Amino acid sequence: MPAKLLDGKAVAASVRARVAEDVRRLRESGITPALAVVLVGDNPASQVYVRNKEKDCAEVGIRSVGRRLPAETTQAELLALVDELNRDPQVHGILVQLPLPPQIDERAVIEAIDPAKDVDAFHPSNVGRIMLGEYEFLPCTPAGVMELLADAGISPAGKTCVVIGRSNIVGKPMAMLLLHADGTVTVAHSKTPNLAEVTARADILVCAVGRAHFVTADMVKPGAVVIDVGMNRLENGKLAGDVDFEAVAEKASYITPVPGGVGPMTRAMLLQNTLRAAALLQKKD
Repeated sequence: MPAKLLDGKAVAASVRARVAEDVRRLRESGITPALAVVLVGDNPASQVYVRNKEKDCAEVGIRSVGRRLPAETTQAELLALVDELNRDPQVHGILVQLPLPPQIDERAVIEAIDPAKDVDAFHPSNVGRIMLGEYEFLPCTPAGVMELLADAGISPAGKTCVVIGRSNIVGKPMAMLLLHADGTVTVAHSKTPNLAEVTARADILVCAVGRAHFVTADMVKPGAVVIDVGMNRLENGKLAGDVDFEAVAEKASYITPVPGGVGPMTRAMLLQNTLRAAALLQKKD
């Protein structure tokens, strides 16, 4: 029996509706949540991502503050802008779109963002809180995966969970969230020997390696839940995930499509983080 789809579009729409209602209540109390999105240069993919984020903000009533800087912007100029946004009480979330031009140190920029406005949850302070399980914000993609699982009634508790990929953005925080949810977690990567043997034990398999069709059916346990975080463009221009979807769908119990799976969830969780940042500021006041 083919796997059931974990429909990211539908779940993300539900998250957006929930956020929109909470934003409406917050605006009634005199606070309009605002997200500043900083784009440096003219990377086409980044431009698309930023436009989508601005569209999402408009849908739920969050004010979008767009700041576009030329590709030749210096690190000092970008840090000055981040400082300005940190000090602006009308801005609740700050997102600097990555990647940045080569003359700019991404780490320095991330560390310059006020952790209370770091809606990407990339700041070392927020990363540490995720490790401790005492966080205010979660990285948007891992948070979206957990929301998808919860919506489908899939609990990681007591299950063998394998995450392929160890990036700071997805792999590492994903492992921590599954661990906090009482999963037994293995993080696999390019140096993992006998990878197929490791993944074939997984009740929940999350793949985030950025290689099209990397996970094949022989790597998947029958009945496993398969989460495909990958988004790869093939030579023919079509989008494909990290998972060989058609073959794996015949073996898994649940699977995310690409596109329409994790991607919409990532965008929805950014809105939720921005709302959270604004609500936390209201409590402080």
